[in-house]
Amino acid sequence: MPFYCQGYTSFWNDNISSGLRGAMLVELGFRGRIELDGTGMRRRSLLNRRIQIKNDAPVGDVLLDEALRHIKETEPAETPQSWVELLSGETWNPLKLRYQIRNVRERIAKNLVEKGVLTTEKQNFVVFDMTTHPLLDAGTKQQVIKKVQDTLLSRWVNDPQRIDKRSLALIYLCHASEVLENAFQSLSDEDYDLAMKRVRQLLDLDTDVESSKSGADELMWAVIASFFK
Repeated sequence: MPFYCQGYTSFWNDNISSGLRGAMLVELGFRGRIELDGTGMRRRSLLNRRIQIKNDAPVGDVLLDEALRHIKETEPAETPQSWVELLSGETWNPLKLRYQIRNVRERIAKNLVEKGVLTTEKQNFVVFDMTTHPLLDAGTKQQVIKKVQDTLLSRWVNDPQRIDKRSLALIYLCHASEVLENAFQSLSDEDYDLAMKRVRQLLDLDTDVESSKSGADELMWAVIASFFK
C-alpha cells in the first residue's frame, strides 16, 4: 500500500505509477485472464514475448477490466514492458495514448475509502488545497507490512518457486516502486540487513531461468523482468 499515513504519496516518486500498472498485469495473470504467447521451437526471452488474452470475462474490478479491454482490443499484441508503459501513458505514439489508464492512485484511494481503510480530507499546501486520504484502518496496513516482513524473514525459503506468488510479486513491485523500505521501518538493524540481503538475492535471479521452471508463473516473471532487465 503506497499511501503514507499523511494521506498522499510522494510527489517525487514517479515509479509508483508504473509499479501499479505492473501490479494490474500480474493480477490479471493470477486471475487467469491473460498469459504470454508461446515460445515456438526456439525459446524466446521473456522481454520479447507478448501478452495475449486467455479469458476475456470481466473480473469485476473497474481498473483491471479497463486494462483487460485495452489488451483485448490491441493488434498486434504488446510485450509486458510495453503494456506497463502504455497503461502509464509513457508513449510517443499519439495513437496509443488512449491506452493510458488515468488517475489510478486516486481511484485506488477512493476504493480504499469505500472499504474503510482510508478516509478523505482536504489539506492545505500553502498555494493550493489538495484532497488527501489519511490512513483510517492501521490494522490493514500492518497486515501488508507483516506479510512482506514474514516472507523475507520468519517464512523465508531459499527457493522463489516455493514462495507465495502474491507475496513474491508484492516484494518485487514494491521495490520497483521505491516503497519497499517503508515496510522495514519497524525492523531491528539485524533484521533490516537480513531482509535487504534477501531482497538482493531475489533481484539477482535470472528471470528467464525462473520462468522456465516447473509450475512457474511466466507472466509474473515477465512483468518482473520488465522492471529489472
